Amino acid sequence: MECDIIVSEIFKKIDLKQIRSISKVEMLERAYQIGFEYERTRYGCSQSVVAAIENVFGFDFPDLVKSSYPLAGGVATTTEGTCGALSGGVLIIGYLFGRDREEFKKNVFNRKALFISKPLYDKFIQEYGTCICKGVQKKIFNRSFNLLDKEEMKLFEEAGGHKEKCPNVVGKCSTWVAEIIWNEIINI
Repeated sequence: MECDIIVSEIFKKIDLKQIRSISKVEMLERAYQIGFEYERTRYGCSQSVVAAIENVFGFDFPDLVKSSYPLAGGVATTTEGTCGALSGGVLIIGYLFGRDREEFKKNVFNRKALFISKPLYDKFIQEYGTCICKGVQKKIFNRSFNLLDKEEMKLFEEAGGHKEKCPNVVGKCSTWVAEIIWNEIINI
């Protein structure tokens, strides 16, 4: 399959032996803990997921971490778009397994990233009932917050926004993304 060749090229830069040296359970626990802590202390749900996955697997994708930042809070903290945790997860899956520039130029329809992102989306919907940031907020806070409004942001923080609520979403999503990547890497 053509996409397997491209995946192998990406993974030549990654120490697969090191990744395989830890147990899947340990790796999933680390993904949760690191994602949770990044969101709790550094904010930015999308960046927190990308950075957690980068950390857990020993990746080095500084441009991906940087470019994931404005996806936070449902895109630019509007809460109107896809939850940043899910966006960050799909972004790193796409980076690792998606259609590269050559495939794009040749119009090769590489479905790998689409197929392995769908279970992440499904898991997110199963857990939160939606992928939209303000809908996730309604699920975990019983209300949504306008993160662009100073007073609403204060209420968000007082309700545990960056103490436990969103860090838990990021931790769970980091775990789900890590498991998807682990399952793909183990077969490379």
